Amino acid sequence: MKLLLHKLFSIFMAMLLLLSTISWTVEKHLCMGRVMDVALFDHAEDCGMKAGLSLLEDEPSVNKHCCNDEAFTIQGQDDLTHDISSFDFSQQVFLISFTCSYLGFFEETTDENIDFDSYPPPILAEDLNILHQVFLI
Repeated sequence: MKLLLHKLFSIFMAMLLLLSTISWTVEKHLCMGRVMDVALFDHAEDCGMKAGLSLLEDEPSVNKHCCNDEAFTIQGQDDLTHDISSFDFSQQVFLISFTCSYLGFFEETTDENIDFDSYPPPILAEDLNILHQVFLI
């Protein structure tokens, strides 16, 4: 179970790193205020309204068309190197104390508490005092 959780956490962290470093571009094609097409990493396909309006050359409204293209880009993180000196003092204290306490979980403890006061004596098969006829007077 522990190995499975470790693998799942490793895959999750790798995917998080990958998704945070990629730049995301989303394009939308709007026709009369309605979303006709949405595309990731690519250009959105138009609805063909521009081709239909280009056939009507006699009207002066050729330049005015109802379609609109919108695009927004989320820039990925380029610099992944962080130095501990770039953190403020409270962040440094937290990071160092968390690291020390986390690494403390993996130390083997060799404390063996052997209490002889509560240890019962062994059970004898025969009473040796009676066997050897030794008595305290």
